[in-house]
Amino acid sequence: MKRAFKYRFYPTDAQAAELSRTFGCVRKVYNMALAARTEAWALRRERINYNTTSAMLTAWKKTEELAYLNDVSSVPLQQALRHLQTAFTNFFLKRARYPRFKSRKRSRKSAEYTTSAFRFRHGKLTLAKMAEPLEIVWSRPLPEGAQPSTVTVSQDAADRWFVSLLVEDPGIRPLPDAEAAVGIDAGLNHLLTLSTGEKITNPRHERRDRKRLAKSQRELSRKARGNGSNRAKARRKVARIHARIADRRRDHLHKITTRLVRDNQTIVIEDLSVRNLLKNRNIARAISDAAWSDFRSMLEYKAQWYGREVIAVDRWFPSSKLCSNCGMLQDRMPLHMRTWTCGGCGTSHDRDENAAKNLLAAGLAVSACGAGVRPQRSTPGGQSAMKQEALRA
Repeated sequence: MKRAFKYRFYPTDAQAAELSRTFGCVRKVYNMALAARTEAWALRRERINYNTTSAMLTAWKKTEELAYLNDVSSVPLQQALRHLQTAFTNFFLKRARYPRFKSRKRSRKSAEYTTSAFRFRHGKLTLAKMAEPLEIVWSRPLPEGAQPSTVTVSQDAADRWFVSLLVEDPGIRPLPDAEAAVGIDAGLNHLLTLSTGEKITNPRHERRDRKRLAKSQRELSRKARGNGSNRAKARRKVARIHARIADRRRDHLHKITTRLVRDNQTIVIEDLSVRNLLKNRNIARAISDAAWSDFRSMLEYKAQWYGREVIAVDRWFPSSKLCSNCGMLQDRMPLHMRTWTCGGCGTSHDRDENAAKNLLAAGLAVSACGAGVRPQRSTPGGQSAMKQEALRA
């Protein structure tokens, strides 16, 4: 299975200038091709594909106005057109929004090279149009004998340079079957609560650097807008703090998800609508810092790598209000109520641990019979818990 290995590198002044020109040309070609495809459909109801835009690129290079496109490698420009084709494919399949134009200030700076545009020998990577190899910090080794099929160079807002190498990784293979299964309830006081009773602390990475970030943002706001060097320095300072927060958060999530996938055969989570939850201004900042979407994404692709199963239970499943011991559904459960006692069987529950247990039971039901949620026991009134919940809604 193919896997990308990302490393930081430090370009020379000449390499940085060449890559910056390449980023600009990639953005220019992408925007021109997007404009051409949009105009063709709006005026003539004509769909333009990758082959047509590739022919357009050849014509653009022959004009005096766009002759500078010949100064950079042609491969990243062709890859930009392929990425645009993929974006339109996802749009037509209703998997994404209509493609948007790339911005010089806000869009990600990157360029993708295929095998014809780079040379990788003895641990040295040399890109097209460059005489010297990149000075890469090999923070971890590539798989033995690996040869990259694609190389992507990028620069983030903090002016850090990265190179990502896509290689075949023989180490990605299904792990031995594990008997354990776990339900996971995501939260804010605790990042995760497991059905085993374990609670994983929420590090609150953004809160730890909030004062430094606020100070840097105030300094940035005082700088005059424009292309001044002082404003650029202040902007980089803010970007570095954001990058530090994001790096710590990503590292923490990687460690958690790797452990969960290795130890459990089945992992059950709740299908949260994070986009809708972020509309709550009181908790939006905390939810963003917890990065629930990133956690789920990491969990799913690692489970696919190692032969595990991730089950997402319907978000309307009343995991918090349902007694995991007798199945009785409570009438209401306000957010401030962290512990409660079941009126049916008298069992005392920790709210999050009880929810994780219910999610696990519902997920195992999904795995066994394909049900959307776990079949509910009848309440003393004679109606099922799920039916009563539906009537309340």
